[in-house]
Amino acid sequence: MKEETKKWLKFAGENLESAKILLESHLYNPALHNVQQSVEKALKSLFIENGIPLRKTHSIHELKIILLNNGFTVDLTDDECELLDSIYLPTKYPLGSALPDFNPDEKITLLCIDIAERVYEKVDDLLSEN
Repeated sequence: MKEETKKWLKFAGENLESAKILLESHLYNPALHNVQQSVEKALKSLFIENGIPLRKTHSIHELKIILLNNGFTVDLTDDECELLDSIYLPTKYPLGSALPDFNPDEKITLLCIDIAERVYEKVDDLLSEN
């Protein structure tokens, strides 16, 4: 595995662990932001390892499609991509809660952490195959 890939995957893991710590403190917006960042960085580590040009995007759905077009299947449904994409801006800037229709809570944060863990493990497996 390339050194740069390892760094991206390490940051993805740190974001995931941060989300768990923030969840324990009931800090749901920052926890969700770290979840989104974990998934984004994990997916981008596949780009780096496989020489796929990085796009300046935070869209999980867009990253998933590019990976699919390059022969990589990640374990994310379109609904999960939509959920993660809905998190990015509202958790980064004070525009309201992470989810436009309601305030985030422990249940949605746990769901998103489960998604991020699954993606991280899948990406780690794919990178270990190289």
